[in-house]
Amino acid sequence: MHNHIHGTYDTLLVVLSYMIAVAASYSALDLAGRVSISKGRHRILWLLFGALSMGLGIWSMHFVGMLALTLPINVLYDMELVLLSVLFAIIVSGIALLTVSRDKLGFKELLTAGILMAIGICSMHYTGMAAMIIKIKYDMALVILSVIIAGTASIAALWLLFYFRKDQSRFAFFYKLGSSLIMGAAIAGMHYTGMLAAQFQPIEGGDFGNGFNIETGSLAYIIVVATFVLLGVTLFGIFINKRFSQKDSVIQENESWYRSLYKNNEYGIISIDTNGIITNINPAAVKISGLHAEEVVNQPISKIGMIISEEEKEKTREEFYQSFEQSRSNFETTIVHPDGRYVELSVVNVPVDIQGKVVGNHIIVKDITEENAVKQKMKHQAYHDELTGLPNRRKFNELLNQAITTREQDPSSFAIMVLDIDRFKMINDSLGHTYGDMFLQGVSNRILKCAEGFEADIARMGGDEFTILCSTGAKGQEAAQLAERILVALQQPFHLKDSEFYVSASIGTALFPSDGKSTVELLKKADTAMYEVKKQGKNGHLFYTPQLDMQLLTNIELESDLRKAIERNELVVYYQPQFHAESNRMIGVEALIRWNHPKKGLLSPGVFIPIAEETGMIFEIGTWVLRKACQQMKQWHDEGGPMIPVSVNLSSHQFHQPHLVEYVQNILQETRLDPQYLELEITESMMMDPTVSINILQELNNIGIRISLDDFGTGYSSLSYLKKFPIHKLKIDRSFITDISESTNDKAIVATIISMAQHLNLDVIAEGIETKEQLEILTQNDCMEIQGYYFSRPLSSKDIENSFFVPSRPMVEK
Repeated sequence: MHNHIHGTYDTLLVVLSYMIAVAASYSALDLAGRVSISKGRHRILWLLFGALSMGLGIWSMHFVGMLALTLPINVLYDMELVLLSVLFAIIVSGIALLTVSRDKLGFKELLTAGILMAIGICSMHYTGMAAMIIKIKYDMALVILSVIIAGTASIAALWLLFYFRKDQSRFAFFYKLGSSLIMGAAIAGMHYTGMLAAQFQPIEGGDFGNGFNIETGSLAYIIVVATFVLLGVTLFGIFINKRFSQKDSVIQENESWYRSLYKNNEYGIISIDTNGIITNINPAAVKISGLHAEEVVNQPISKIGMIISEEEKEKTREEFYQSFEQSRSNFETTIVHPDGRYVELSVVNVPVDIQGKVVGNHIIVKDITEENAVKQKMKHQAYHDELTGLPNRRKFNELLNQAITTREQDPSSFAIMVLDIDRFKMINDSLGHTYGDMFLQGVSNRILKCAEGFEADIARMGGDEFTILCSTGAKGQEAAQLAERILVALQQPFHLKDSEFYVSASIGTALFPSDGKSTVELLKKADTAMYEVKKQGKNGHLFYTPQLDMQLLTNIELESDLRKAIERNELVVYYQPQFHAESNRMIGVEALIRWNHPKKGLLSPGVFIPIAEETGMIFEIGTWVLRKACQQMKQWHDEGGPMIPVSVNLSSHQFHQPHLVEYVQNILQETRLDPQYLELEITESMMMDPTVSINILQELNNIGIRISLDDFGTGYSSLSYLKKFPIHKLKIDRSFITDISESTNDKAIVATIISMAQHLNLDVIAEGIETKEQLEILTQNDCMEIQGYYFSRPLSSKDIENSFFVPSRPMVEK
């Protein structure tokens, strides 16, 4: 029966041992972070130093905990076993730091390291207990519990060490402190559980071997103080190292940011010192310049200056030297790439200022070749017509303003010419916008060619309107010559859609300064002259005169009055009889519009139809004429005849409307006129697009309406289409009849037209017959259908009826 020795614990030492455990844990957390971010030799040194510091801290907690126990007998310690327990503590710390310094910590690695650390802690503890030269008997249940606590504490400590090792947030101190309290409690718990498992018994015979005596009271406090000093020094060393490391890290990070920005910047950067020596150049600058870095680094900046274009060298040199005056400078220059390309650069010289002294500068360059090309293209597009490439209205106005400003000091004159294409709308409507665009391109090319040798600027103002600014004498001689050239050139056929098309132009000219001294005034007066050309029959050129303004005002008044003419019943239809030459029998009438103006009297179509076409009123007027003519002819039929057709001119607007056939049928149904008594006169220009025209004419023919080709011989496309279109009659234009008795050419042309019509089984009628000689020539060539003043001028419906219809009707007995 052994007597157990019961001891007592010094509460203060127990608390101090726990505090040592907490301090050691906190130190371990900081050491883990330092080891994990260290590299190479520094990592090994921090691992060794950390293992030593942390191990001594853990061992100190264990030894102070042992010294906290006061036994009633004097206890000696085996020095070798004490040192061995210290070694175990250091090894345990090394395992812990080595484990948590890994980049990744899986469950298996954590479990393995925790077991090894638990074995080490248990070895340290029980080796330290064995160093006491006293007989100890253990309660195995508590020993096992202490091992379990050691294992659990080791795994938890390793996880906490790994998790918080690199935490740099503002709450890092509190996280680490909380973790240290938990780890310290776990380590102290294992220790005091192990102490509780020990039952001390005195050694019989007093054999103490080589043990040494320790005065526990003083030694415990010495170890506590020494341990805190050691851990404090460790933490202070970590803190100082961390501060320096942070500064180094910030410097390295900033340098990495700078190098990354320098290396990967899309802008070229060339760094030079105050002596003009290139210290560095980034890849972008190498790519832009075409030079190699090794060719220019440590070389004078003149090495790069050699590739600057000759035109830019002086300006670039001046801008470069300004950058050393602590002022940032921006400019553009051009270099010649080794492959021969000219590269346009935007350059920014940025001085490098250190403590108020310029030590060099960065030359930042950007390749703006494509950017400038895009800007130039956009500028060109803003001032030029996209279709023809000519200057547009904005550019022309700018040129005109410049010309006016220049000539304020110079008395020389210039002309503003406004050119409008006659019959363009007909081409555009017939062939479509694609061919219309091709036609305008052809027109612009011809005008440009005509302007060669003249000091002239040509612009397209929009649509088919062109303007020309031409230097000329005070009387406009050069402008007149240029206009004549253009008129001749545009009369040549245009080849579109496998056919030839003929157009003409109307040109009006105003002179500076006699006709005006402002842009608006000059353009307005040139416009006025151009519209007068159109009014006079188109295909010509006129200079502006003050009398034209009066005519313009008259046209404006007529336009305003014309809009109300239908409502006020001022429009009337006159009818010109058509006769058979041999029998003098009336074979038809042509409906011709007149305007009974309340102030100006009876106006012919030549006065107001151009205005109607220009303003778009022609469709409404044409519809009115068609309806009125059908109504009148039906009335004459109902009143006893004669049963003859009425011929009505169809305008281009009417012909190209979407539902022409339905529109004509509705008028026939409304007026109840039989379709065979309606003859529609069309012009050659309406047949320019056969794919559209042939369908329209075929549908009209199918419902019984006759088609007459008006003004035959004045157009340029009819001959190739006569065999395709359902044409019933050709009408020889009056221009061939006027001089037929004197001109052998006109006589030959008329004879040819008549013969051709007969061979094609077409009727033929001549208009404009005014003399007996003209009539005889036509009848000799078998043209029997006649219309003209020789027989009758156009008459009102009442006069036609009284003069021709009533006398021929049978007498009705009253």
